[in-house]
Amino acid sequence: MVVLRLDSLALSRSRFALSPFAETLAAVVQLARPYSEPWAAAWRERHRPAFLARLAGDGYARGLVELIAATKYLPDHLTLPPGGGMETTLESELAEVARVPDETAVAGLRTAQRHAWAGQRLDWLTGHGHGARAAALFREVWDTHLAADWPTRRAALQRDVTHRAGLLAAHGWPRALQRMNRTSEWVGADAIRFSDRPGPDRVVGPDGMLFVPVTAQRSSWLCEAPGRPFAMVYAARGTGEEADAAPTGDGEALARLLGVGRAQILRNLAVPATTSELALLLAQSVGTVGGHLAILRDTGLVGRTRVGRRVLYHRTELGDRLAAGPG
Repeated sequence: MVVLRLDSLALSRSRFALSPFAETLAAVVQLARPYSEPWAAAWRERHRPAFLARLAGDGYARGLVELIAATKYLPDHLTLPPGGGMETTLESELAEVARVPDETAVAGLRTAQRHAWAGQRLDWLTGHGHGARAAALFREVWDTHLAADWPTRRAALQRDVTHRAGLLAAHGWPRALQRMNRTSEWVGADAIRFSDRPGPDRVVGPDGMLFVPVTAQRSSWLCEAPGRPFAMVYAARGTGEEADAAPTGDGEALARLLGVGRAQILRNLAVPATTSELALLLAQSVGTVGGHLAILRDTGLVGRTRVGRRVLYHRTELGDRLAAGPG
């Protein structure tokens, strides 16, 4: 069991961050494995043939991807903590990966191979510049398969952070960290159980740690690097796909009653969000969303709460009942 033991100052200095690289790593695993999370099925069907065709012509890339998809221990040079907080850029992360020394990358790959499913080999691990080669592959995956979807995915990740920040302000870190992954939970007063697999405990120092959401619903791993805070990657509450789903059944009735725009907003407020987050998620202007929210508030379907500098909108009990439909 891996436990993160927190210094007395760690919680007060812990924070959330975004990582486009972590989102890309999770996407690589989704595209490589022979099964799909239900929410990602349409995206995977569109992108997997081109992804596999790309790997077919590159033994190094194919070997790296197959190892990533088959191991319980991700290679160290692919799990560096993000350094830019909520504004972390893919370019900064790729540059860090590219700078990782070969000996560090090879050691991490060999450890990953020892923790992989049977049959994983490293005969593809030849040459040098392993960090740069991984960075080039991830850049290509991003450009081809993720860049177009990033604004919607980013909005979903920001909504998760906003939701957890609200829980943090109202109830403290134990509630904010609840159900971040299938195995994590608060242990005692000063520790987080990260995994039920065997492994050494980690001590989180006074600089705290980072919590990094990704849209893949089964993804969770720990990022660490010398001199950097630990980062816990976890599955966000939203997938970035909600706004793409056309209303059916009771959703159509709700749209007839409220109008399509207000019905979309009410459905998406199953998770509290700001006006700008809803605008990005629904590809509407902030003014349009604000007008819809004003009407929904006037009718008692939506309320709002201030968390720091953000104003979060949420469904009221009446809004929940209406969104749920008959029965």
